[in-house]
Amino acid sequence: MKQKIKNMIYNASKDAYDNGDLPSSDFPEIEVEEPNAGPHGDFSTNISMVMASVQKMPPRKIAEAIIKNINDPDGMLDKTEIAGPGFINFFLNKHSWHPVLREIHEQDALYGASDIGKGKKIQVEFVSANPTGPLHVGHGRGAAVGDSVANILLFCGYNVEKEYYINDSG
Repeated sequence: MKQKIKNMIYNASKDAYDNGDLPSSDFPEIEVEEPNAGPHGDFSTNISMVMASVQKMPPRKIAEAIIKNINDPDGMLDKTEIAGPGFINFFLNKHSWHPVLREIHEQDALYGASDIGKGKKIQVEFVSANPTGPLHVGHGRGAAVGDSVANILLFCGYNVEKEYYINDSG
């Protein structure tokens, strides 16, 4: 969803420039966040404030130009609003989540997996419990964290080798 919103903002900014609503075609990286408070929408961006120095316009005017040029062919937006000095808040229709939920259901346990690691070998070494000394919570924590990190890397397409060391020296 964030990527769809980013694309919408970029296309709206480009259209605003093409229509003469924005003076510059120089657009920074678009950041879209999930606001902490519900009244601020499902997603929010500060792009108009970031663009203000380049566009040489007040952030609220930039936000107005972007909102004016937003194209939402799938009807995923319920509404957009400008807040504070120029934040743009996006409120999504409930039905816009249905394709995402369907994708999660179809992919089941593989949802979210990626090939960012491209099979690159990586070794994760963790925990060194002394078998002759007392065990404590830290040893269990180290094992759980190490194994979890290795599993996340595996899920991201890395060729992971786990090494669980036992300290037996002495």
